[in-house]
Amino acid sequence: MEMVLTAYDETVQDALSAGHGDGVAHAEGLTAAAMLLAAVTGVEDSAARAEVEALDPRQRLAA
Repeated sequence: MEMVLTAYDETVQDALSAGHGDGVAHAEGLTAAAMLLAAVTGVEDSAARAEVEALDPRQRLAA
């Protein structure tokens, strides 16, 4: 899970640095984290996306 959260966080930071808003950065972070999870576990993209969304990485990293 740490790798997934790191992928999310790094992508969000990159998007924010590029001038994107919070919503776009969050969406890009979710996509990157889901792609990583799908690649590592072999689950379908939609299942990986749902799992990442259920993790709520924005909330976890804010804590």
